[in-house]
Amino acid sequence: MAEGVATAEATERMAPLKRIKAILGGSAGNLVEWYDWFAYSSTSLYFAAHFFPKGDATAQQLQTAAIFAAGFIARPAGAWLMGVFADRAGRRAALTLSVALMSLGSFAIAVLPTYATIGVLAQFGLLAARLVQGLSLGGEYGASATYMSEMAGRKHRGFWSSFQYLSLIGGQVAALFVLVILQHLLSKADLAAWGWRIPFAIGGVLAIVVFWIRTGLDETRAYLSETASRSERGRTLTLLRRHPREFAIVLVLTASGSLAFYAYTTYMQKFLVNTAGFSKDTGTAIMAAVLLCYMPIQPLVGWLSDFVGRRTTIAVGLGLGALATYPVMTAISHSTSAFAAFGLIMILILCHSGYSAVNAVVKAELFPAYIRALGVSLPYALANALFGGTAEYVAEWLKQARIESGFYIYVALVMMGGAIAAARLRNTNVTSQLADD
Repeated sequence: MAEGVATAEATERMAPLKRIKAILGGSAGNLVEWYDWFAYSSTSLYFAAHFFPKGDATAQQLQTAAIFAAGFIARPAGAWLMGVFADRAGRRAALTLSVALMSLGSFAIAVLPTYATIGVLAQFGLLAARLVQGLSLGGEYGASATYMSEMAGRKHRGFWSSFQYLSLIGGQVAALFVLVILQHLLSKADLAAWGWRIPFAIGGVLAIVVFWIRTGLDETRAYLSETASRSERGRTLTLLRRHPREFAIVLVLTASGSLAFYAYTTYMQKFLVNTAGFSKDTGTAIMAAVLLCYMPIQPLVGWLSDFVGRRTTIAVGLGLGALATYPVMTAISHSTSAFAAFGLIMILILCHSGYSAVNAVVKAELFPAYIRALGVSLPYALANALFGGTAEYVAEWLKQARIESGFYIYVALVMMGGAIAAARLRNTNVTSQLADD
């Protein structure tokens, strides 16, 4: 039976409470995964010297950043493996395995002996733990995007699936706030000596809680009602041969969305300090406020997409972002007021929300169930590694070459490419490959 053909099981309307439980279970795991991912970068200033004692602070940070980058490299592999697993064994099984791997990686860092104790093995241990986290996060996006989109229901699919990105931002905010709390509770000496391990221990415990929650989730009806043979499910060659256009669309959309996300959030904090001249504390406070406002915008834009169409939402968002990036980032670079900088960044965030709120469901709607998780996760991870993972490096390289504005142009051009690709999409609100309920 092809997906979307009525059966009693596939068309029975899901109870609202069961739908909410499924969405919360999927988004809670996504939040914990991203919390664990960002905990590394937020605490690296404190643990770098424990694993890389040779050289100055800059050299230690560079070596720590290299391991952070290695996690990015592992994400496409995780996306491929978990995408295949999700299409063959089920969405729930993939989500459960993903969060179990993240818990393992977080606990490993929390208890890992330092260089002073085991020498260079500490560095290899940190690398191994980060690779496990990269594999986990690479698989989480496709599995959670697929699960939440399939559980969302046609009428409010944009609204419910937007919680996937809301929880992604929530993980980043949670990692930042845990560090802020520790900075106030512990002395600088204690935080540097052992306190940096606490965020990873918290992440490991939270991942165990989410593992337990996810084992109790229902499998999606889209997966259960799919009749494709096991040999057809999650095959990479099948994906590339039968869905090359959709694969390319996800690549282009992700390239623009991920590049803009890292430019507007992760890199922006350094941009405020190194280019605009704000203090580190002020730059952190501005970005914390931005991220807190970023979160509730997602369901609002997702709700809007259910009425105006997700193609329109994503095309307009990326298009406006492309037009706004150069003038807004130029204005931020000359800003002297924290409130002005916050307002300018929010302009970019509002534009990007046209993409972020609906990107997961748009990608899921392009593929049939038997290949959906792999179709969403693999091109996403590849584009994210190539564009999102390199955003900060490109920005710093252009700044060092004294053509910093070239980065604004680069972001704008890639976003415009995404806007054009989105505008050429069919209206997925009415042509979705997701089964209706």
